[in-house]
Amino acid sequence: MTRYFATCARGLEPVLGNELTALGASSIEPGRGGVTFAGDSALLYRACLWLRSAVRVLRPIHEFDVNSTDELYDTLRAINWTDYLTVDHTLAVDCNVRDSAITHSQYAAHRVKDAICDQFRERTGRRPSVDTEQPMIGLNLHISKNHAILSLDSSWDSLHKRGYRPIQTRAPLNEALAAGLLLRTGWNGRTPLVDPLCGSGTFCIEGVWIALNRAPGLTRKWFAFQGWLDFDRPLWNAIRDDARRSVKKELPAPIVGSDVRQDAIEFAEGNARAAGVGHLLKFTKLDVKDARPPGDTPGTIICNPPYGERIGEEEELIRLYRRIGDSVSAHWPGWRLFVFTSNDMLAKKVGLKVLQRVPFFNGSLQCHLWEYQV
Repeated sequence: MTRYFATCARGLEPVLGNELTALGASSIEPGRGGVTFAGDSALLYRACLWLRSAVRVLRPIHEFDVNSTDELYDTLRAINWTDYLTVDHTLAVDCNVRDSAITHSQYAAHRVKDAICDQFRERTGRRPSVDTEQPMIGLNLHISKNHAILSLDSSWDSLHKRGYRPIQTRAPLNEALAAGLLLRTGWNGRTPLVDPLCGSGTFCIEGVWIALNRAPGLTRKWFAFQGWLDFDRPLWNAIRDDARRSVKKELPAPIVGSDVRQDAIEFAEGNARAAGVGHLLKFTKLDVKDARPPGDTPGTIICNPPYGERIGEEEELIRLYRRIGDSVSAHWPGWRLFVFTSNDMLAKKVGLKVLQRVPFFNGSLQCHLWEYQV
């Protein structure tokens, strides 16, 4: 059994832990910004394919204390790198540092690359090439308080990049965070889901994939683990084929989105088509006060309204948040309402009784998922 660390947005650790439990992982330990777990190669492949709330899945290979870039170089030069790659592999290193004597992440990454390449040059007269776009071996170096963890990165590109949203609209909601928030609400795909401020449609698209039991990694053409020395291609093909066979054809309940902006509707429709679910989703140009339930069965309303970072927006946004509460109260009896925002003042303007307020981070911005009694 190999130890791994799956990263996620802060606040989603319990959600990610539940996902890993469902996949059959063992020794699950939620931490800060991720979850440690254990499993075999099959579990790693399933994790990269199926985890909705994860950003990366890392396989730590060396952990050590370090106080300078020279010490970093010497420590990593001593590792037998032929255990992990050959001279014909391409290589890339990603690094983040925090509260440490080493302060420059790019230079630290450069020293890691030098240590590996210098060892190969000394032994073989040749060195691996660097490919920062699609390396056969991607390494992640994390240094915090002078303690370093060097890991193999199993995906290289973040797992939130599902492949359906090439155009980034203003202040987009990360796909992994959107899926994680949906899972945190307890919505299971069998009841209706509505986003009346849908923006680029992320909540709705992730919701369709959950409802269809479609693995979020199925749209990716490549994961970094496919370049690892121990990559088992027949096993990976079997796991991917099994995931393809498990996708449902029809939604158990309606999933719809609306937005007052026509450009948002067009973005959402384009993203839904790119995700292969355009025929299952309906997006409509509507003000939030005009949105209505898509049927008689109550379900879940979730939205990510503007937070009000720009000067002069506050009064307009107070009216928007009030319209959310007034409309839901008047027209959506029996539904559950969730609002994701960083602005507590605005969240209170919804005007409904608060059932819970769960903290999360959207990047570096502290937010809360508010649930209201309808």
